[in-house]
Amino acid sequence: MDWYPLNSLLPTQRELAREFDVSRDTIQRVLRELISEGLVRSRQGSGTRVAKAQPAHVSSGGQPGSGTGRVSLGPIIGAAFAAPHVTLDVYTLTSESLDAHIRVQAERIRVRDIAPERITVRILLPSEDLDLPYPRAKDDPADPRPQQRLRDITRRHTVSLRNALRDLHTEGLVAEVSVEVRHVPLTPTFKLYLLNGAEALHGPYEVIERRIQLDDGEEFDALDVLGLGAALTHFVRDVEPESQGTRFLNNMQDWFESCWRLLANVNDGT
Repeated sequence: MDWYPLNSLLPTQRELAREFDVSRDTIQRVLRELISEGLVRSRQGSGTRVAKAQPAHVSSGGQPGSGTGRVSLGPIIGAAFAAPHVTLDVYTLTSESLDAHIRVQAERIRVRDIAPERITVRILLPSEDLDLPYPRAKDDPADPRPQQRLRDITRRHTVSLRNALRDLHTEGLVAEVSVEVRHVPLTPTFKLYLLNGAEALHGPYEVIERRIQLDDGEEFDALDVLGLGAALTHFVRDVEPESQGTRFLNNMQDWFESCWRLLANVNDGT
């Protein structure tokens, strides 16, 4: 995908879905998130245009010294990828949101907007044989198709983001790239992003009722969770070791490491 300049018109949703090999539903949710962040604007009959460039830095938000604030994922990942050495630890349900944002950063690297030297990504996903409480068909909770759809989405986006990053190394744009995926026997009730050892994004999955469409076009009502566009809280490490942001970051990094070492199955073949 090209890196679109200010005020340029984005391709149609159908073209974007074909380019990224995702459903139009995914494209629509990503666009809603970009609109909420003020990065694009959309008018009926006029398409979607780039409203502003992605910021080079972000504020921690909240009250001074608190190190917390409500944010969206895109600007935070954008700032993290501007560092020479990028480290990203993620605990999530599907990796769908992450894939969309990783691809944006890959294009920034290709156009020399940023130039990280090393990228290390570790992803914790729920075990594929785990019986998850969502998504579930409302009328038939035992129907296996919603969870099979979830596993297919997870595999597709995990492979996509891995290839997007590894291609950067193959093309000589990033000297070192490491992407590792492990599965844990846990149901994600929240998503977690730990960035460069200095920032954390945390957000609970909100259970909602919505229509789900299968690959064959069949639709039905289901219980699912919000992924793309979910509200996230931003925590920042600062010089005060007992600050809220520092304590949260340390606690969640310790939690991630314990799951990674002791619970996760080493399975990088997703």
